[in-house]
Amino acid sequence: MAGYILAIDQGTTSSRAIIFGADGIPLASAQREFTQFFPADGWVEHDPEEIWETTLGVCHAAIEKSGLTPSQITAIGITNQRETTLVWDRKTGKPVYRAIVWQDRRTASLCEQLKSEHAEELVIRKTGLLIDPYFSATKVRWILDHVEGARDRARNGELAFGTIDTFLLWRLTGGKQHLTDATNASRTSLFNIHDQSWDEDLLKLFDVPAEVLPRVCDSSDDFGTTAKDVLGAEIPVYGIAGDQQAALIGQACFQPGMAKSTYGTGCFLVLNTGEVAVRSENRLLTTIAYRLGGKVTYAVEGSIFIAGAAVQWLRDGLQLISCASETEAMAHQTGADNPVYLVPAFTGLGAPYWDPHARGAIIGLTRDTGIADIVTAGLQSVCYQTKDLVRAMQHDGATYKALRVDGGMVVNDWVMQFLSDILNVTVDRPKVTETTALGVAYLAGLKAGIYKSLDEISQLWHCEHRFEPGMEPERRERLYAGWLDAVERVR
Repeated sequence: MAGYILAIDQGTTSSRAIIFGADGIPLASAQREFTQFFPADGWVEHDPEEIWETTLGVCHAAIEKSGLTPSQITAIGITNQRETTLVWDRKTGKPVYRAIVWQDRRTASLCEQLKSEHAEELVIRKTGLLIDPYFSATKVRWILDHVEGARDRARNGELAFGTIDTFLLWRLTGGKQHLTDATNASRTSLFNIHDQSWDEDLLKLFDVPAEVLPRVCDSSDDFGTTAKDVLGAEIPVYGIAGDQQAALIGQACFQPGMAKSTYGTGCFLVLNTGEVAVRSENRLLTTIAYRLGGKVTYAVEGSIFIAGAAVQWLRDGLQLISCASETEAMAHQTGADNPVYLVPAFTGLGAPYWDPHARGAIIGLTRDTGIADIVTAGLQSVCYQTKDLVRAMQHDGATYKALRVDGGMVVNDWVMQFLSDILNVTVDRPKVTETTALGVAYLAGLKAGIYKSLDEISQLWHCEHRFEPGMEPERRERLYAGWLDAVERVR
C-alpha cells in the first residue's frame, strides 16, 4: 500500500484537513474555527465564504506541514456536517443566502403544518426520516421563499442546491461538478433511500424544484478533479460521505450489528443494519450507511443536537472553564453521583424526543452547588442522551455488547468510563480518534486502489483503550431516572 490522501473534514464549528498515509495514520493536520451566527431564537447560520476560506486555508496548511507537494497527494476525500443547506448562483458560484445549519429550527411551524396534513408517513416510508427542521428540505424551501426572486431563478436552472460537500466540490473543481453522494442525499428528505433517486412526490411535498438538485454518486466514486489553481495540482476527489457515515467507516463498522457513537458538536449513534433498511418504531432514523459499487448498506441512527457544544457553551457562554481539558479534573472532584442535571436543549431535543420547542435547563441546584457540579452535569448530559438512544435501539430489537467511540470528547477518560457505566456496555476507543476524516480517506483510497476491500480496511482498526462497566444496577437506574425527570421538565 502506498499513497497519501487529503481528507477534508468540514464540521459545524471548524474546518479541518488531515493528510493520511496508506496505513491510516495521520501525517499532518490543520484546523480553523469559524463564526456561528444566531440571528433569532433557534436560528443557526454559517457564512459560506468563511467555510470555503477556512477549508482552503487548512488544506494548504496541512499539505505544507506534511512536507509533501500537492502533486504527491493521491486523492481527496470530503466529509461534512450533514443537512446544512446552501443555495448558490450557478454562474458566479455566490450563495444567495447564508448556509442554514442542521441545528436551525426556523422551519418548525412548517414541519408541524406538514405533519397536520398527515405527510409524515410518506416521508418516513420513502426516506427513513421524520418530518423535522433538522433535515435539508424545509431549509431549501425557506431560502427559495424568502430570498427575492430565488424561486423563479431556481426553476429557470440558474441556482444550485447542495449540502456542504456539494458546495465544496463545486468550488474545488472550479464550478465543473455539481454532485453529492448517497449518504448526504439520504439526509435531505428529498431522496428515496429504497430506489436511490430524487423523489417526485417529496419534491412536490416540500416545493423544491428538481432543477436545483445535484447528481447522486456512490460514496467512493469519481467526483472530478480539483482546478489546478485551487491547491496547486489537479487532484482527483474520490470519496464523499456525511460525517456520521464517514465515522462509521473510519471505525470499520462493516458488519450488521456493529455500532459507533461520535461526540463532536452533537452526538450521533449509528448501527449498521446491512442490506436491510430497518424501520424504527422508536423515532430513530433509517439512513444510508454507505453505497459502494451501486450496492447500499443501511443503518439506524439516533441524533443528539448538543454534545461537545454543551462544553463549548460552558466555556464561551457561561465562562465557567477556559478550555475543555479542565473538565476531567472537575468531574473527578464531583463524582458520578451528581444531583445536578443539565439538559442542553438549546435548539430543541433530537432523538428520540424530536421536540423543537424544548429549551435548555439546569435542574437540581442548591446553595452548595458549585462550578464543578454544573460542568460535570454538562459532561453527564452527553452520556444520558446516549442512553436515550441506546434504549430506543434496544426497543427496536438491536443488541450489541460494545460501542466504538470517536470525536473530540472521547479523550476525556472520566466521560468514557461514565458512558460505559450508564450504558452497561463496553466502550472501545480507537488509536486514531479522528475517524470521520479517516473514513472518508478510506473511501477515497478504495477508489484510488490504495485499498482493495473493506476487509483490508478492517485490519487497520486498533483499540487504544477499552472501558468496562462497573456501576451497580440500582445506582445506574437512579441516576438515569433523574435525567428522565429533568428532560420531562423542559418539554
